[in-house]
Formats: sequence, C-alpha cells, structure tokens
Amino acid sequence: MILVIQATNGREAVVRLADGEDLMGALQAMAVDGAVIVSGIGVVRSLRLGFWNGTAYEETRIDDPAELLSMQGTLATSVDGRVVHCHVSVASHDGFARGGHLLGATVVNTAEIGLLLVPGIRLTRCAEPTGLSGLVPSAERDAGP
Repeated sequence: MILVIQATNGREAVVRLADGEDLMGALQAMAVDGAVIVSGIGVVRSLRLGFWNGTAYEETRIDDPAELLSMQGTLATSVDGRVVHCHVSVASHDGFARGGHLLGATVVNTAEIGLLLVPGIRLTRCAEPTGLSGLVPSAERDAGP
C-alpha cells in the first residue's frame, strides 16, 4: 500500500492516495472500525463500475484516466472482513460523466478522500435475500457494568 497521508481528529479523517494505488484495496485496508465516505476527488484509471440489475452487477470498464468527481459510501465490517460500499462519479477527457458502484480503480497522480468516522456506532454488513449485503448500523454498548 502506498498511503501518502492520513490525518484524523477522531471524528473525521482525510486520506491522500498516491499514483498507482489500488483504490478499493486502500479503502479496505484503512484502520477504521466504520466510516462514511463523504468525498473523493482525484484521477483514476482502469475503473470498473457496477450497476445492480436486481440480481447481479453489470460491469462497465473505463480504462483511460478519468477525473474522480465524487465518492460516497460506507466502510463496514462483515463476517468476511471489511466491506467497502462506494458509489463514484467520474468525467472523461471530453467532459462526459459516468457513475455507479465502485468495483475497482487505480489512482492516477492522487486521490483525496474525506471520511466521517462514527465512534459509538457499529456498521455491519449482512447477507440479504436480494443477494446484496445490507448495512446494519447499531449503537455500541459500553463494556462496563
């Protein structure tokens, strides 16, 4: 992982990723128990977007560099580890925008990501009958008596 800068005040975090970084891998590796992705800008290539058709993700690839215009989503846990659920919008060199569920991307030059940390709230993903992994937020209980 090529994480360049990460700073937090305990409630928010700002992360900058470097050229060549696997965007999804970096998000999955972040040392946070749960977070809401509130922003993301930069440039990506080898982008894989998904559209949920009700039974599966239909994948669209954008191999050329594209401006990362926005990111929103969550970082949660599941029985299988950390789950990133993120949607992005990007613009190609001609200005046309595309968007969808982030399946994968490689950072070009930089990506700047803002996270809202959620202390006291557990974000868990659980399998649902739709085939998706649903978010289950819950208040964490104190361990004391």
